[in-house]
Amino acid sequence: MKAIGLDAPGGPEVLQLEEVAVPEIGAGDVLIKVAFAGVNRPDCIQRLGMYPVPPGASPIIGLEVSGEVVAAGADVPEGMVGQKICALTPGGGYAEYCAAPWDHCLPVGDIPMIEAAALPETLFTVWHNVFQRGMARDGETLLVHGGTSGIGTMAIMLAKAFDMKVIATCGDKAKCDAAKALGADLVVNYKEADFVEAADKFTGGKGVDVVLDMVGGDYVPRNLTALGEDGRHVSIAMLGGPKAELFIPVVMSKRLSLTGSMLRPRTDAFKAALADEIAKNIWPAFTTRELKPVMDQSFPLAEAGAAQARMEAGAHVGKIVLEVAGD
Repeated sequence: MKAIGLDAPGGPEVLQLEEVAVPEIGAGDVLIKVAFAGVNRPDCIQRLGMYPVPPGASPIIGLEVSGEVVAAGADVPEGMVGQKICALTPGGGYAEYCAAPWDHCLPVGDIPMIEAAALPETLFTVWHNVFQRGMARDGETLLVHGGTSGIGTMAIMLAKAFDMKVIATCGDKAKCDAAKALGADLVVNYKEADFVEAADKFTGGKGVDVVLDMVGGDYVPRNLTALGEDGRHVSIAMLGGPKAELFIPVVMSKRLSLTGSMLRPRTDAFKAALADEIAKNIWPAFTTRELKPVMDQSFPLAEAGAAQARMEAGAHVGKIVLEVAGD
């Protein structure tokens, strides 16, 4: 099969189309003929040699796909072969065929395959971090940075679906307008205004309840200032740096909780349980088209480098995908 490989870590230009063996599947896996593959920030980090592949996972980049199940292991429930699904994968998405645990898959229903490939990684990440770890609930206020990224757009969508108020930060007017159109109640251009002051004014001095942070670095102490009493700070990336200096009395006086997670290293059992909760609580809103992912641009599989370059340039709004076999 054709797949994207690289001889050594480096820039987007190191990604090249190669011929490799079709992956073997285990007893609990399905083999997916890939239609589209999602492009995510961890893919770029893996390309740079800074995101180790978990033991036993495919070294091929790619954490989410849509496609058709063409083979199944002995422990897979009957009837999955021939199904159109999307899947959270342990790796291997940038290829014509990809293996994934059967219980990390979701049926696409009426979702176009190009959109289905844009859902698993961000949906699993946001659901776990905002609603499980962040314990977000109806009526609360969420502050999300990078409001027009794949994670940001998903966070806005899900928060509004559960009657939360959303403050999003973006870097230019066009992105601010896009986040506002998606449903954010307040959008702050972080190059022109202080999001801490804006959040304080928006909440009437109460502070936000949950922060979903992809920046890290010097944003963390500012996020803690923006949080109200019993607020929850959830870290999922470190685009601004891995270290932060905290003023502990702020944490103590507001009774703040600081948490975070990395999805890829979690066990198959954890991801299966997460998929089951998503299937019961929010997936029907996508299959009925009540909710739709924000799509940016698609690239042919052979142009994976260009797709990652677009992501790293920060020009995208929503999800970037690779077309492998199309619909």
